Amino acid sequence: MTNSPSTNSRAGRREWTALAVLMLPLLLVSMDVSVLYFAIPSISADLEPTGTQQLWIFDIYAFVLAGLLMTMGSLGDRIGRRKLLMIGATAFGAASVCAAYANSAEMLIAARALLGIGGATLMPTTMALVRNMFRDDKQRATAIGIWSGVMTGGIALGSVMSGILVEHFWWGSVFLVNLPAMALLLLLAPVLLPEFKDPKPGRFDFRSVPLSMAAVLPLVYGIKEIPSEGFEPLYVASIVVGLVFAAVFVRRQRTVESPMISPALFRGRGFGPAVTLNLISAFAMMGSAYFTTQYLQAVLGKSALEAALWALAPTVFIGLAAPIATVLVQRGVHRGSVVTVGFLTSACGYGLLTLTGTDSLWTALAGAGVLASGAVIVGSQLTDLALGAAPAEKAGAASSLLETGQEFGGALGMAVLGSIGTAVYRHEIGDAPAEAKETLGRALAVAQHLPGRAGDALLASAREAFTSGMHIASVAGGVVLLGAAVLALRGLRGVAAPQQEDQREPELEEATA
Repeated sequence: MTNSPSTNSRAGRREWTALAVLMLPLLLVSMDVSVLYFAIPSISADLEPTGTQQLWIFDIYAFVLAGLLMTMGSLGDRIGRRKLLMIGATAFGAASVCAAYANSAEMLIAARALLGIGGATLMPTTMALVRNMFRDDKQRATAIGIWSGVMTGGIALGSVMSGILVEHFWWGSVFLVNLPAMALLLLLAPVLLPEFKDPKPGRFDFRSVPLSMAAVLPLVYGIKEIPSEGFEPLYVASIVVGLVFAAVFVRRQRTVESPMISPALFRGRGFGPAVTLNLISAFAMMGSAYFTTQYLQAVLGKSALEAALWALAPTVFIGLAAPIATVLVQRGVHRGSVVTVGFLTSACGYGLLTLTGTDSLWTALAGAGVLASGAVIVGSQLTDLALGAAPAEKAGAASSLLETGQEFGGALGMAVLGSIGTAVYRHEIGDAPAEAKETLGRALAVAQHLPGRAGDALLASAREAFTSGMHIASVAGGVVLLGAAVLALRGLRGVAAPQQEDQREPELEEATA
């Protein structure tokens, strides 16, 4: 049936239970970003991948995910978000089985690509369904705060989960853990989740699909490779190619009759600033992760599992950040002010990272925790703002655009801040072997083959150089966040609090189970 839902209708027990069901695929998709951290040694011993194959085992999931987000968000608006969610859950479960029992590196790479396809259907669909189920602004803000917390927590939990599973089972268990959750989703989704789709979607623009992938994939690839490999011609060319196709894609969206990403989305009050500021927040978050993960392992000497367990410590405060921000906005604090405070909080986190020495575990954890808490505040509020500004029938496209921006921001943060840190590292390490000047990891490997004091001296020098690079990169990240705080204060000045925003929504086709 087609209805025009009242914006005053409040969600009940059914919707909140459905939200819990939606968090299952979201948690698993976010965990899959980091789930291979501890499994890769066992995979290497069993499947014997080449160095290039090992990189693709890691990266193919994120590449496919980023490349298909916009396509899947638009597709969900057309065929129904619950339907696409169930298709994606089935694909994700089947790909998990293929990955768990892969008998070659090529098969595992293919399975990880299929996981990326499934993940691309699940992420924007869950966010769009939250937008549709929670029509009351205050309830929607709370639900999106939960969504943001689960997303952030899943990335941290994935590495720890993989370490525990690999320690007690074989490496394939890190993929099989997906199956019970996906089975539960397929069982409960038809009962708890209503179906939503655009009643007048127009024809699906198939030509935009390869254009969007041709824009996203080369950009993400080039940006991701530059921090570790430098500004090689291949990676620079990849970015240029991506930018050219991005321009072609944008032009087509402006001229085609039924665009994949409607330009009308950016006419919603606050949507454009929300997407841009959310990208900057992801830039800061992933840029810091590039350093803190290496710092815990290579500088402090923690094992991978120890580092992951220590990294869980700040998540207690991160989990409280979004609910507190939501409560403040609901009590009348201007959303722009809350977002500004979130950026300033993240900048303080970078400030703490500038105070770390080569033996500053708690300072590093505090810096990472404060930075991530600010990012969660920003992300939850901007997501709510963007989805509230987007037409209900375009919620899938809106959420996919937000998440694509996050992918770009994260990759850009690692590239820019990672390049700054690497440049400082190479300058500060001084007269070291050429291989040791490349990265801290290579310096540690070289030091193991040097006798006595020479090895110890290289270790100390490399760790000091890396920490210095982290300091300078943190200053740069802090400056970016301070600039973002100013932009948020000015750009969101005219955007009211949720209870004051325009409550009009267009009709949306809702077919209940």
